[in-house]
Formats: sequence, structure tokens, C-alpha cells
Amino acid sequence: MRSRFTAAVAVALACSPAFAQGEAFNRADTAWVAVSTILVLLMTPALSLFYGGLVRRQNVLSTMLHSFMLMGIGSIVWLVLGFTLAFGKSNGWLGGFDYLFGQNLSSTQPYGTQTIPAMLFFLFQMMFAVITPALISGAVAERMKFGAYVLFVTLWLILVYSPVAGWVWNSDGWLFKLGALDFAGGTVVHLASGVAALAASIALGKRRALTHGEPILPNNLTMTLLGAGLLWIGWIGFNAGSALAIDGISMVAFTATQIGAAAGLLGWLLCEKIRTGKPTALGAASGLVAGLVGVTPAAGFVTAGGALIIGLAAGVLCCLAVTWKNRLGYDDALDVVGVHGVGGALGAILTGVLASPLANPLVNDALAKGRMGLVTSQVIGVVAVGIYSFVLTFVILKIVGAVSGGLRAEPEGEDTGLDLALHGESGYNL
Repeated sequence: MRSRFTAAVAVALACSPAFAQGEAFNRADTAWVAVSTILVLLMTPALSLFYGGLVRRQNVLSTMLHSFMLMGIGSIVWLVLGFTLAFGKSNGWLGGFDYLFGQNLSSTQPYGTQTIPAMLFFLFQMMFAVITPALISGAVAERMKFGAYVLFVTLWLILVYSPVAGWVWNSDGWLFKLGALDFAGGTVVHLASGVAALAASIALGKRRALTHGEPILPNNLTMTLLGAGLLWIGWIGFNAGSALAIDGISMVAFTATQIGAAAGLLGWLLCEKIRTGKPTALGAASGLVAGLVGVTPAAGFVTAGGALIIGLAAGVLCCLAVTWKNRLGYDDALDVVGVHGVGGALGAILTGVLASPLANPLVNDALAKGRMGLVTSQVIGVVAVGIYSFVLTFVILKIVGAVSGGLRAEPEGEDTGLDLALHGESGYNL
């Protein structure tokens, strides 16, 4: 089905007058990135299913809406300000206003030296901006005011995500010039959101049910498994599409994505079997996501063997990391810190360790200062993005709390469930 759809898109592009005269474009590359953009958009409703199944039944709609809202908020913020702050002419830290409100986004000219239209690159990157703050919502599930959440993710996209994306992916960005490698968002997407989730968990405090010793059980693990499976499918566009061409590098990234997810799934289940004696369905879903997170920064830079190592390491380490919240006392409701924060940092560092010219000739340039030089650049990127995201997230939450009269829902609403208290509806009318 996907191959037929890709072919249909390619035919449509070939017949378009705008593209027929645009010799700078490779029509196959354009078709591939267009399909990848759709696949990455699929990840946001998939995430809503993944998260929605993990919360209690009285909070399923409010939790899913947190992800769905980003398809609206993220798209508009990215058009108005986000893209230009990330990919406008940069001073190394922040882009200019070249693309403010979408101006200068051509459908017939490329961005830089790419072989796809600038407008398609804008749309592809938009889907990353949509899903990244949605990841944070898993940490604040079941207790945050809806209005406060909307204001928070809007400010976070502008003040945290967009600058960090520019540091790493804009050719003028300081981490880009440092030589830090991040193929599809290990630091930009997963580390930034995972660290933000930690700050948000601390700022909001624990759920009332948790402090009262009430059981907090998933309402629908079958929904979570479906969401995880759809995330796996969408992640192919996320990683392989980041090559921005249908070439050998995209195939390297495709292979690494598949192997990383599979290894993460098996690594997590092995960890569970050793720790508790029982591998679980939730562990399988969490493990494949952990493997995908870990391999994301490395996808276009490592061999299949490297992806196997990263996926296994992410599956095992993230399985252990989700237990840290109990020891440290913060309430990360859906384990965003343990999976995305830890997995993103691990993947970024292992990218420096395992990046291979056999997978991507550009790695030779990154290794010009030696293997330890590359690993050092990766560590600097992890530390810089981690500190920046944590501090700015905490500041944003304090501001939002002051403006909106507090971050948390009313105690009665939290006890009743946010679906009814904040939205006047219920996910299950049985």
C-alpha cells in the first residue's frame, strides 16, 4: 500500500508545472519526504493512543487531548515563529526573522542545498515541532490544568525547542559547527522533552492518588500496544525521512530504525524477566519506544550492528531508569524521563562511540578530531541541551503558574477525573 501511495505522489509531482521547471529538485526525494512527513504526523495520534491507554479511565480523554492539541498549536507556532527561530539566518544561537509568518517559504526553490522544496522541508520539520512537546504531556498527565498546559507548550516551543533545533540542525548553529551529530532528534526531540518532563514533574508535584496510596492502573493496555505499533511505523518516516532524500543514507537510517526498535523491545523484556520473572505487554511497548529513542540520533550514522547495540542498551537502561522516580521521589506519570530523557542522552553519546564511515561517509568529517573528540562533542551537546531545557522549562512553568492561577487542576477535579472536571465528557460511556 505504501509503495502505491509513494508512486502516486511521485506521479503527481512529476505532472506539476512548478516542479517540471524546478531542475534543482529530485522528484523521488520530494515524494519520499512528502510521505515521511505524513508518517511523522501519524506519530502524534499514535502517541495519544499510547499515553491514553496508560492513565486511569477518568483521565483518558484529557490525556489524549494533550497530544491532539499539539497538531493545532504546534503547526501555528511553527508557521508564525518557530521555523524562523530554528532555520532562519542564525548567529549560532538563534535564527533571524527570514521566515516569520511563513514568508519566503518557496514551493519552487530549495532550502540551502537540499533537493526538495523549502516549503516541504518546513512541513517535515513542523511535524517534529508538533510531537516534541506532546511527549512532555506524559509526565504531567492526570493533574495539570488544560489552559496552563496550552500556554506552557506554546511558550516551550518558542523558547526551548526552536532554539535547540537551530543549535543542532541549522548550519550556522553552534552545536552543528562543533561537530555534534544528531541525525533525527536524539537531543533536539527526546533529551529536550525528557529533561523538560523532569522539570514539569517536580514543578507540579505528585498526583493526589499517589500521595493517598490509591492504585493507579492503566485503563487499556491494548490501546497502548496499538499506539506503540503505530509509533514504530511512523518512526520510519521520522528517521529515514531525515535523510531528506531516498538514497543510501535513508536506507541506513531505515535499517537502523527497525533493528533499534526490535532490539529495544527484546532488551526491555529481558530486563523485566531478570528483575521480576515476568515479561509484560507494557514492557514490550515501552521497550520498542526506548529502542527507537536511542537509535534516533544515530540512525543515519551507524551500521546495523551499531543499531543493535544501541537498541539493546536503550531497552535495558531505560527499563532500569523508570524505577528511579520511586527512589528520587518525583511523579513522572508515564515515564517520559526514563524513556525519552535517558534514552535520548544514551543514544546521543553512543552515536559518538559507534558512528561509522561505512554507514555514512560524512562521519569521516566528524572523526577529523578523533573518536574521543567526537564523543566529547556529543557529551557537550547532551549537557548543554539538558541544562538549557531543564532551566527554561522550570522558568516557563513558574510564569505560567503565576499567570493562570496555578498549574494544577482543583483537588476535587483531580479526584473525579479531568475528563469530566475540565472537558465535561467521558471516554467510556458503558
